[in-house]
Parts: sequence; C-alpha cells; structure tokens
Amino acid sequence: MKKLFGLVVVLFLLAGFSTGCYYDNEETLYPSGVCDTVDVRYSNQVNYIISNKCYDCHSNATAPLSGSDVSFEGYANISGYLSAGSGDVNFTHSIDHSVGYTPMPKDQPKLSSCEIGTLIKWVNNGYPDN
Repeated sequence: MKKLFGLVVVLFLLAGFSTGCYYDNEETLYPSGVCDTVDVRYSNQVNYIISNKCYDCHSNATAPLSGSDVSFEGYANISGYLSAGSGDVNFTHSIDHSVGYTPMPKDQPKLSSCEIGTLIKWVNNGYPDN
C-alpha cells in the first residue's frame, strides 16, 4: 500500500512540473511579420492595445482595486495620467520593463516589441487623440 501511495505522489509531482507556467510572448508564438509604427493612431492601435492588455487592472471599474487607482479607460484618463508629472516616463519604462520601474502588465508577460514600439511612438508624438 505504501508503494502505491508513493507512486501516486511521484506521478502527481511529475504532472505538476511538466504542466507548469511559462511566459512566451504573443509575438514569439504568433509572429505577424508586420509592425507599422509610421502612423500610430489612438483610435486604432493604441486603444486596442490598452483595452486588451491594461484594462484588467486599469479600467474605471478595476483601477481602484488593482490598478493603484490609475484608469487608462478612455483618452481623457490615459492622457491625463501621461501628462501628470512624470507619467509618460513611468508608463514607457514600465511597459518596456526597464530596471527600477514596475514591469507592466503586472504579473503578465511583457508586451510584444511591436506593441511596445507602438505605445512609445504614440507617447513620444505627444499622445494625440487621433
């Protein structure tokens, strides 16, 4: 009986180790081949990235609970954050996982290089509402 119990425990441990988490990013797994950062627009690329990658913590509903009360939902909220103090610097360094800044999205894989490039280009262009 003890041998059977020991075998079951070993099998559970092996199953747990073989199905653990990993952090491949979407760009590596599914390369699109095209990253256009020439004409970055809030209405197209930026809002899509922010709503899909940041709203888990930074929507109007979740920001007070898990987003340090910082909402990126809607242009007014994100532009207000970026223009306040060093918000733009904190934002760009956080999404780029720069040393000394909290990596964002928090506890998630890093954004793809295309997504990071798109957001940084938009911020560097003065985050226009286009």
